[in-house]
Amino acid sequence: MNQTMKHTLVAVLAMPLVFGSVAAVAGGGKAHGKGYYGDCGPHGDRGIFSDLNLTDAQKEQMRALRDSQKESKREHRDEGREAMKANHEKMQALMLADSFDENAVRALAKQMSDQQIEHRVNRMKHRHDLLNILTPEQKAQYKTLKAEKQAECMAKWKEKRSE
Repeated sequence: MNQTMKHTLVAVLAMPLVFGSVAAVAGGGKAHGKGYYGDCGPHGDRGIFSDLNLTDAQKEQMRALRDSQKESKREHRDEGREAMKANHEKMQALMLADSFDENAVRALAKQMSDQQIEHRVNRMKHRHDLLNILTPEQKAQYKTLKAEKQAECMAKWKEKRSE
């Protein structure tokens, strides 16, 4: 094996290590998969469920519920993108019009707001269904753990704000 091939092989083998290290540093050393917000974002309570000593049946129910929700999300993803694109085009047209049509702007704003409300209701229904798999004791423990997690996140947020 000549020198050039050796250098190329070393570079190829080292790339995953280099990129992995860069990702870890860029993520503030946080474990991969926690997302932009770390444990404090919209999905920050996933770890809480692992602390609730769920039965195998509960785990399976949650898995099935999550899987069905993923399917539903996939089905509506393209619909939502098309609606957002159409709304954006309408908004641009209204802003570029010669005169301001307040009624049309209000109607579009209401339509966009209604779409957001529908999305939020669906998300909350899903969370409600997930949490109703828990026993009353697990729900009480969940509330305690969630409050602790929120206090921890607020402390992190205040610390970042003061930097």
